[in-house]
Amino acid sequence: MAATDGPPIIKLSADDAIAGLALSTEARWNQTEEDWRIFLRDGVVFGIRDGMRLVATAALLPYPGNNAWISMVLVSGTHRRRGLATRLVDACLETARKNGLTSWLDATPDGAAVYGPLGFTPTLQLRRLRLMKPSHAEAPPSSSASIDTLRARDRRATGFDRTALLSAFAQRSGSRIVAANGAIALVRDGRTARHIGPLLADHAAEALALVQAIARSETGPLLIDAVASQAAFLEGLTASGWTIERPFQRMRFGPATSAGVELPFAVAGPEFG
Repeated sequence: MAATDGPPIIKLSADDAIAGLALSTEARWNQTEEDWRIFLRDGVVFGIRDGMRLVATAALLPYPGNNAWISMVLVSGTHRRRGLATRLVDACLETARKNGLTSWLDATPDGAAVYGPLGFTPTLQLRRLRLMKPSHAEAPPSSSASIDTLRARDRRATGFDRTALLSAFAQRSGSRIVAANGAIALVRDGRTARHIGPLLADHAAEALALVQAIARSETGPLLIDAVASQAAFLEGLTASGWTIERPFQRMRFGPATSAGVELPFAVAGPEFG
């Protein structure tokens, strides 16, 4: 579709955070207003309006090291199947190309069917899991882990320098970094559930033990985006009451410029719902 077809693509500003949140809420995603403000502040967010109403978005968040994440690809239910998502993703790709960035994204199954023809190839598979919680919580696990330790392990595991993103998450009210027996994780608020991730550990047993300690210290529902190839970890989660909500596919556009030396057990980011 030509760039001049249909309503114009515009760049959004910080004033559009609430309108963006309305779109992700309509899609039942877990993003908060703070998540939107990260993309509007540190990246570029493209949008399409119908009159005054924001009806579609896509964001590009650059990382150091010539990588960038395409996220917040949302279209209101009243405006789907009009090619709006494709146009917006094209705008993100063009911006990445001009800046020499390799684009990555995490796609739902429906999204993967759209992104494949655009030139994206699948890499890591993920599973979104949810745990509904009892009303009584134990004391949280003690931890002396620092944001520097979390960032270093995240970079080693994922290959991405997500210093700014993880620091923004960790500094929020309600966020905490927990660690035990060689495993470390970030826990933060979402719109409908608290989110665990990234979660880094040397072995599945250590990762599961930390998740269980976190779960015992929380009073509300929890979400985690687990790496599908970590089979023992996934099996342990489902055996302890976590339910798989949906799969995700990590995809890259063109050649990868970054690769981790080990797999995380769970990932983090405001990239998807």
